[in-house]
Amino acid sequence: SNNNPYASFGATLARDEEQNLWSTPHDVTHTEADDDRVLYNMIVVRNQLDKDSEEWQKLNYDIYTLRQTRKEVRSRWKHILEDLGFQKEADSLLSVTKLSIISDSQNMSKARDILLKLSEETNIFPTSWELSERYLFVVDRLIALDAADEFFKMASTAYPKRPAGDKVDEGLRP
Repeated sequence: SNNNPYASFGATLARDEEQNLWSTPHDVTHTEADDDRVLYNMIVVRNQLDKDSEEWQKLNYDIYTLRQTRKEVRSRWKHILEDLGFQKEADSLLSVTKLSIISDSQNMSKARDILLKLSEETNIFPTSWELSERYLFVVDRLIALDAADEFFKMASTAYPKRPAGDKVDEGLRP
């Protein structure tokens, strides 16, 4: 009976944001990778709880924290890509959907090795971060552009691994 086409606009945006696991509007890749499923399951459990409960508040905080960490990790990658000269291409290099493919199957092993090396020898990912399949696709693209080694060098400089005894705050840098 309400003919206003914009009547449900706010509700649609709220629903889209709830489904937006990577904090990117209309991200069709959510629940496609293991880490996405973990976040999705947290959201499902939280939504079944009473909003006033302690469990709901804890899950809501965990969901927010995970989303913020993902944003900050993506920001680190984007910063390095821009420093490498990919100012206009950074967002598209970081864009991974369920339609994304590895450019060359022979690069898969090298991409995994570089991603593992990034996680072990730099702080581009926080300590608690589990390697994301998304960044495997990004590293594959960097290999195809012959920029993977330079990316690693810049990540090592911008986000050096701190010695285990160093108690400096390990917060994410923008």
